[in-house]
Amino acid sequence: MNSDTLIETKNLSVGFPVGGKLFNKRVLKAVNEVSLSIPRGSFFGVVGESGSGKTTFGRALLNAAPITGGTAHYDDGEVNYDLGELAGADLKEYRRRAQLIFQDPYAALSPRMTVRDIIAEPLEVMGLCDTREEVDERVREIAGLCRLNLEHLRRFPHAFSGGQRQRISIARALVSKPRFVVADESVAALDVSIQADILNLLKSLQDEMGLTYLFISHDLSVVAHTCDHVAVMYLGQIMESAPTRQLFNSPRHPYTKALFSAIPSLDPDDRGKAQKLEGEIPSPTNRPSGCQFHTRCPFATDLCRREEPHLETCEAGHAVTCHRWRELQLAD
Repeated sequence: MNSDTLIETKNLSVGFPVGGKLFNKRVLKAVNEVSLSIPRGSFFGVVGESGSGKTTFGRALLNAAPITGGTAHYDDGEVNYDLGELAGADLKEYRRRAQLIFQDPYAALSPRMTVRDIIAEPLEVMGLCDTREEVDERVREIAGLCRLNLEHLRRFPHAFSGGQRQRISIARALVSKPRFVVADESVAALDVSIQADILNLLKSLQDEMGLTYLFISHDLSVVAHTCDHVAVMYLGQIMESAPTRQLFNSPRHPYTKALFSAIPSLDPDDRGKAQKLEGEIPSPTNRPSGCQFHTRCPFATDLCRREEPHLETCEAGHAVTCHRWRELQLAD
């Protein structure tokens, strides 16, 4: 594992049993043999359609979903964990170092708790402070970093707007001083202007606290503005992974190209060259043979239907899972 890497996965899989106890028992493999590295201090994006396995992958890295195959390692320079083997005191310590920012700021906060109690709860549950005074000091400190006024701490969540609630959620996630934060669609429920404010807050907190983000999103324009590196998921697999600018300027996978072609243009006269994808994502319990994307790919051949491609490096930092990426790139 590289010294600059915070989390590294190799053939990581997450499966859930479905069907009856005696008959037709199958495994829904939500994440299927994912291998990637998340550098320390990066803003790492994961994109893809609904049902592509993005959230399950993020949950697996938080040890909140079972790792049923492969490995995932965490190394922040102070501790080194195999995430599939965590238990006891190591699991408790990892809970402090890895936190989640929820998608819905309205459902994520208890309506019966004050903002102070919401932010303080992780400190009390994990036993990170010895006295109430220490808890209050840490709560005030993180509230200030998240641009919350001290009088807000006495109020209840119903008194706040969506953007303010999300800042409360961010403060709760960061109060334990984590190293790794999963932001799962954390701006999707907010207005565009508020999205920009929250994203700028996340970036400033990253610089100030030395955070590493896994940013899960459907919004490609947000990912392009925010992330350093982007991985594209489809049916639980990585289709393409590259530095953000490189990926947006030169996508190599047909699925990535189709996603990017759907980004709306501000020019009303620009109709673009949208690539329409026919059909829906196949069921994870009944995966197609060969390339997982061949049922919807306009460039699929018999080779794609017969043999499964593997993640292949095409240039420094850029990898793609496609049999035909060389010739398709030449045809652009």
